Amino acid sequence: MKTKFILIFLALVPIVLSKKFKDGEKPEWAKKDIRDYSEADLERLLDQWEEDEEPLEADELPEHLRPQPKLDFSNLESKNPEDLLKVSKKGRTLMTFVSVNGNPTRDEADEITKLWQTSLWNNHIQAERYMVDDNRAIFLFKDGAQAWEAKDFLVDQERCKGVTIENKEYPGKHVKDEL
Repeated sequence: MKTKFILIFLALVPIVLSKKFKDGEKPEWAKKDIRDYSEADLERLLDQWEEDEEPLEADELPEHLRPQPKLDFSNLESKNPEDLLKVSKKGRTLMTFVSVNGNPTRDEADEITKLWQTSLWNNHIQAERYMVDDNRAIFLFKDGAQAWEAKDFLVDQERCKGVTIENKEYPGKHVKDEL
């Protein structure tokens, strides 16, 4: 009997406590037609919508709102600035520019960079590729630390003119010095 009373009570509480505004009691902005809402009204509506929502986990937040990962400098054995950059870009999106040497057509450069991308994927380096010019592509790494491993692979390729990471140019090993 007691459990039935508790169940009925719990079922009725939300109905009794939920309040429906009467037309006279609604706030002024809520009486408007939705097509007449201003930016402030929409912002207020969004705030009401998100009022009781739980905050997102850190890994679900957009990248620019995620907390910065803690840098572990104890693992850095050398004073190499590239190692410091590599550690600081871990878990962050990073773009690199890759140029194809010679005078390739856009289709030829697309095929070459597609082959490089496939080779990187086969080595578990996740990179998205976007052609930005006839002989130049952007490789986008979701984990920026992988960009330096990819750079080591790319500069070894015969048709790689150079790789640019963080405004630093790394020339390809097979490129002849142009005077």
